[in-house]
Amino acid sequence: MTTTSRAQGATVWLTGLPSAGKTTIARVLAGRLRSEGHRVEVLDGDEIRRFLSAGLGFSRADRHTNVQRIGLVAEVLARNGVLAVVPVIAPYADSREAVRKRHEASGTPYLEVHVATPVEVCSRRDVKGLYARQAAGMLTGLTGVDDPYEPPLDPALSLETQLQTPKESADAVHALLATRGLV
Repeated sequence: MTTTSRAQGATVWLTGLPSAGKTTIARVLAGRLRSEGHRVEVLDGDEIRRFLSAGLGFSRADRHTNVQRIGLVAEVLARNGVLAVVPVIAPYADSREAVRKRHEASGTPYLEVHVATPVEVCSRRDVKGLYARQAAGMLTGLTGVDDPYEPPLDPALSLETQLQTPKESADAVHALLATRGLV
């Protein structure tokens, strides 16, 4: 078997507000990449929190620890030829920058994609009922509402999911990977 660009791993970090469409885009993208023969892992923020980061809360320090754990796993996978697709809120720019630097230190491609869905659209989607619980006073610390979200200043790609289908968003990410020679 000859070595091709398919052996090259990378991390695609999808950051955005709750209900922005990160996980949906990740699943569509992963399906397409797998159908093309790529090794792909989706590191969903919610799943990671239940297992790898169980016991962490939602303080700034705990959120940073969670993002660093996910970033480590993504970097190890990507360094070993897997396309790691990471749909995670990761609200703080310094946490995401630390993940980027970890990738740079190992020479591993890292693409930050901002799923830039407006909070009003996310609130209408409210996939997990978080916005409704926050509005009813049953939840505090909701990212983008009463807890900060620091959008990326220079993402590799910004997706306005309210203007496109999940497939169109995933296709835009795929095109970015192709442009960078990663697929």
